[in-house]
Amino acid sequence: MESTKTDHLRYPIGPFVRKEQYSGEEINSMIAVIEEAPLRFKLLMEMLPPEDLSKTYRPGSWNVQQLVHHVADIQLLHFLRMKKALTEADYKEVTLIDMDGWAVTPDARDEPVEDSLLMLDGITRRYLFLLRSLTEEQLKIAYYHPVRKYTINQAQAIAMSAWHLEHHLAHISLAVS
Repeated sequence: MESTKTDHLRYPIGPFVRKEQYSGEEINSMIAVIEEAPLRFKLLMEMLPPEDLSKTYRPGSWNVQQLVHHVADIQLLHFLRMKKALTEADYKEVTLIDMDGWAVTPDARDEPVEDSLLMLDGITRRYLFLLRSLTEEQLKIAYYHPVRKYTINQAQAIAMSAWHLEHHLAHISLAVS
């Protein structure tokens, strides 16, 4: 992938890198990142004056408000994907959404971030319960990700979810710094 002048802004913690396998310790560490994220987002939002919600981390990017709503939306999507993979034998391709489209709907533009912080907290609690219940066999359940153009298993999905939360916390920090 060719590097650009804005890669450090697009990927402040680096792009997601999928490992072939994760140890139990690595999975527990990623689950801890997921568990801590709702509080980290809440504390960060509590510190910001309202005018900071319209700040962006790079030209043409989503603003802080859109990022918070996006994170809650994607946490719900990650939970949905995992449940579908666990319960539907024919779930062979990841469920996708139009993220840019979702970022400009009225709720993403105008709804208070507090609502998405509540959503993020609630869905994360359910997601964590599910994550902690996964067996070794269930962690191997895989499906194709057409945007990333590779197959991903549940352990890799946990890694992607933890990365996604850290990625957007870093975006918000860039936007308000």
